[in-house]
Amino acid sequence: MQQPPLIEIRNVGKTFPGVQALNGVSLTLRAGEVHAVIGENGAGKSTLMNMLAGELLPDTGSILVAGEDVRLSSPLKSKALGINVVFQELSLCHNLTVGENVMMQGLARTPGLGLISRSRASREATRLLTQLGLGDLDPTTPVHELTIAQMQLIEIARAISQDLRVLVLDEPNSALSPHETARMLQIIRALRADGVAIVYVSHNLDEVRSIADRITVLRDGQHVTTMDNDQSVTVDRLVSAMVGRDLAAVQQYALVAPAVEATRPVLAVHQLAVPGQIARMSFELYPGEILGVAGMPNSGKDSLSDALFGLIPRGGTVEIDGAPVPPENPGSAIASGMALIPADRRRGGALLLMSVAHNVVSASLAAFSVGGILRQGAIARTTNDYVDKLDIRISDVLQRIGTLSGGNQQKAILARGLVTKPKVLILHEPTRGIDVGAKEEIYAILAALASEGMAVMMISSELPEIVLHSSRVLVMERGRVAATFRGAEITEEAIMQAALGQLAVAAE
Repeated sequence: MQQPPLIEIRNVGKTFPGVQALNGVSLTLRAGEVHAVIGENGAGKSTLMNMLAGELLPDTGSILVAGEDVRLSSPLKSKALGINVVFQELSLCHNLTVGENVMMQGLARTPGLGLISRSRASREATRLLTQLGLGDLDPTTPVHELTIAQMQLIEIARAISQDLRVLVLDEPNSALSPHETARMLQIIRALRADGVAIVYVSHNLDEVRSIADRITVLRDGQHVTTMDNDQSVTVDRLVSAMVGRDLAAVQQYALVAPAVEATRPVLAVHQLAVPGQIARMSFELYPGEILGVAGMPNSGKDSLSDALFGLIPRGGTVEIDGAPVPPENPGSAIASGMALIPADRRRGGALLLMSVAHNVVSASLAAFSVGGILRQGAIARTTNDYVDKLDIRISDVLQRIGTLSGGNQQKAILARGLVTKPKVLILHEPTRGIDVGAKEEIYAILAALASEGMAVMMISSELPEIVLHSSRVLVMERGRVAATFRGAEITEEAIMQAALGQLAVAAE
């Protein structure tokens, strides 16, 4: 006999200015199941999760918990009913310890004078961390010293520190390595076995297929389908349901990209060094090419963009068109013709409380001001030009960028870089946390920019992205260039062998 739903969402609707975020969406969630919710950016997933979190109330429809119609009017109300949400943008207090963060929700309810027993918090935190495979982590460690993967698991530990009935995970592995992802999926299976209902929001469809019991697809704020995750479910079927069309088969860019005719590099890097990260690395980037940079998490690739752009100290030389780019000076990097699209768009890329227009011009304010006064008309015209050119879906240019979907945020940040008229465009994890349709749009934009002569560098942890959308690939290993591949040489197997130090290939 099938269990009655623990959560039942009935025909909910939500409207924001100019946007119908949800329109008559229904969904059920049973105890002891993993229910994946997928869809393109802007499909309504985040709005639905925010309703379960108590951050938003539906305009229409209802939410039932264990058969009772409830009003999730605040995060405290949701948590009191056993619903905990772990968002992609983590909400830990970095100035507090691991133990204090894990036990924060329980400590907030401490009666009396609110005095906290730190020893009790540490003991309880240790118990929960051991349950998650982090028993060797000292609960007195400040959170700011942890890796992103550890922070993600601390968020889950905090959720299970309470009477957990429903766990909502929003893109839980967007910053995790394959090994860390495997550990997290093991934890999810254990929670499912304990009867916890889990909502799993992810753009990684292979991962969804491996973990979900049922899958719900949203598109344009509407429910498309809910399916049992059986043998009939394929990634192609999920993609078709998400985008409402069949995405064309992707041809490897390196095999169709026009030949780079330039003989002089636009970017020349010689003996680049970052202590503990990059060890005397040299390479060149030419106009009209997309240079993919791959490597393992400890290879140094994740420090490369910050070093080139002047965000961290570096040794060696960086030149654009033969002119040196001063170290530790992002302003000089921009003036020299370099633009950076960072990996963490919400913490390092977007100014979330500002409008789309002000984000787009924020790296070029001198070009849009006279006597220190911003020319709002010029800002609006330029923003509208890039909104049209990059197909950024907004209600108007004054819409706050923090309210956009991930794919549209990324395109707005890309517009900001392009407004500076760069010669070199560097993208770090360019499609992290965005859906398959938005990814294809980003790839098409990069190919178009390369065809116009821009030099593009794409640093990514996603091997299919590197293989399919680079004209040349540079592989890093232990802070150095381990190999360079071109054309048909670019394969996942060759890149992995080089990244693991098992392939001896000349860098140039």
